[in-house]
Amino acid sequence: MSSLRVSGEQLERGLAPEPMMAPAAGSLLLHGALVGCLLVYGILGGLFHHNLWGGAGNGGAIQVKLVSGVLPLPSDQPPNENVLSTDTPSQAPAEPAPKAKQAVDESALAITGKHQKPRQLTTRKTAQLQPPADNRAQYGEQAGSSLARATQAPGFTSGQTTVSDSDFGSIFSYYVRSINTKMAASWYKPEVDPHTPRGSRAYVQFAIHRDGSVSNVQMNQNSGSQTLDRSCMRAAQRVDTFGALPAQYTKSTVMTSYYCEY
Repeated sequence: MSSLRVSGEQLERGLAPEPMMAPAAGSLLLHGALVGCLLVYGILGGLFHHNLWGGAGNGGAIQVKLVSGVLPLPSDQPPNENVLSTDTPSQAPAEPAPKAKQAVDESALAITGKHQKPRQLTTRKTAQLQPPADNRAQYGEQAGSSLARATQAPGFTSGQTTVSDSDFGSIFSYYVRSINTKMAASWYKPEVDPHTPRGSRAYVQFAIHRDGSVSNVQMNQNSGSQTLDRSCMRAAQRVDTFGALPAQYTKSTVMTSYYCEY
């Protein structure tokens, strides 16, 4: 029983509120003392003196010594460093005074017996007027040229193909282009001797009939290389047909020339 009483008293003693007035009062006194110390230190140290600079006080004087020749003052005009310049430029020479004309006394009497030279009359030379040059073109006065003239045979050329009928070539140019394509595909270039000069041309001539077949293949102009001539003729003979001639073309054949260039 006694032990229960003792534990109950200890519990009541632990739950009872501790006194706060005494510690709070002590804390306020301590802070007040610190603030007072800071104020006293500030007053003694001169932190609150505001009249230390520029304040009222006894006036004084400052001694200044002028130094010349060390720092030149800036001038309005830059110095002239030209060695040929001078502060006293020479003046231009005065113009010469005009010579006074000698006065002629008109009242003087002429001396008789003095021979005077006759005055020579001077004649002005006038430039002879020349007729203006004629810049007009002269027509019909030159003889005609005697150079020989050659007339070109009528025909139509497209690429390497030439047809004798110019109307056929101008109207059916697509057919002429197809001749170029088929001849180029039929020509076997390795048949030509490799020693043949570059740019050599062999011209062959043949006739194309209404159904597109080829006949009368022959050399029109030799190239100088037999292998090139034979290969060009074989190219024309290999073509089975160039295609039927256009229906609008009224003639039965078209004479054609083609050249193989190595």
